[in-house]
Amino acid sequence: MTREETAMELDDDETNEISQMTLGVYYRRAFPHSPYYKWLNYNAPAPTTEFTHREFSFTTNDGVYIRYQSFKDSSEFQRELVRLSPSKIDIGAIFTAAPKHAKSLQPGVFRPVAKELVFDIDMTDYDDMRTCCQGGAICPKCWKLMTIAMHVLDRALREDFGFNHLMWVYSGRRGVHCWVCDERARRLDDDARKAVAGYLNIVRGGAEKGKKVNLSQRYSHHPHIMRSVEIIEEYFEEVVLEGQEILLTRERWTKVLAALPDEELRKQLDTQWSKRPSKPSVEKWSEMVDIVEKRASKRGAKFALATFERDMMLQYAYPRIDENVSVHLNHLLKSPFCIHPKTGRVCTPIARGQFDTFDPFAVPTLAQVLKERGNEMAVDRAQDVLQGSQKVPLMADYVDVFEKFVASLPANSNGASNQSLDF
Repeated sequence: MTREETAMELDDDETNEISQMTLGVYYRRAFPHSPYYKWLNYNAPAPTTEFTHREFSFTTNDGVYIRYQSFKDSSEFQRELVRLSPSKIDIGAIFTAAPKHAKSLQPGVFRPVAKELVFDIDMTDYDDMRTCCQGGAICPKCWKLMTIAMHVLDRALREDFGFNHLMWVYSGRRGVHCWVCDERARRLDDDARKAVAGYLNIVRGGAEKGKKVNLSQRYSHHPHIMRSVEIIEEYFEEVVLEGQEILLTRERWTKVLAALPDEELRKQLDTQWSKRPSKPSVEKWSEMVDIVEKRASKRGAKFALATFERDMMLQYAYPRIDENVSVHLNHLLKSPFCIHPKTGRVCTPIARGQFDTFDPFAVPTLAQVLKERGNEMAVDRAQDVLQGSQKVPLMADYVDVFEKFVASLPANSNGASNQSLDF
């Protein structure tokens, strides 16, 4: 491809589309190829099986899903990425052989042996308690549930499991992903991953279930639970009571009272609130807590009454994890820096210190990136500057976060070896 072809300009109508053409320009001119390769090769000086035996999958712009793609080095990956210009990139496991040879291998020979421990938190899993939005929609009010989720899980993974290398990524639409990149995490088998996910997942049951947090007395004082409640308490009034107004209407407060293990108190509060239904949720919550605490202090009261306030705080604000994403080595997850096909936004990393300030609505779209990159390309041509993939100002801060994370990773213990991994 000539320099003139790669430096082509797109008009406004074209940059607003997600097409093979616009994605091709993005992958050539804005995708952070160098740190991306360093991440998945774990800072080794030459390609290792961490990269060459890694599965990638591409979804083309016309909906074709291509699995078991693998590449010998960064250059081959970049060439194929530009050639196909996929609308979505998924990252899978590291296998015993290069995935592109999977069909030619004997059954049982080709198997997954490593992958980052990953977590997917999707806003739709909060739809039973969200009152501001539903489905794929998000707003600043409900996004704060993702803020809480990142704080809770980040602390748990670091303090309870001793992991150090966690990368949080905005999904591009309505959620966040966490990539735990410690070598110890990457080597976990399915049973171990299931154990970690099960430990972290305490909200269970669909929209029809009244009480979704049921902890034993022994587990109630576990450090993870106590720490999580402490984090949630900082946000609960603003995010859940004021932001979602979970007790504002009878339909809403009935859901909360359904979890209260005392029929007399349920009727008392329902009658009390029905007389003044417009009373803010903050006031109703305070009244409910006072009444429940008085009943719980009586001899012979149910244990569930004593923990009702805590359990409801957890039920409404604790992270809701998609366990299926976490428990299987061969489960793929959307790649950082791909473009979300619905919103056009870039899937950007989130620094640990930015959980509270990260704004998903400020994340650049493909159209914005291409427009800015196009302006830079015009200046480069006027100055006869050789063009290549480089930081676009709109993406610079996000790429900086990514580069700092990658630089913090220990060098691949397998060194420059490109031999099959021995696990």
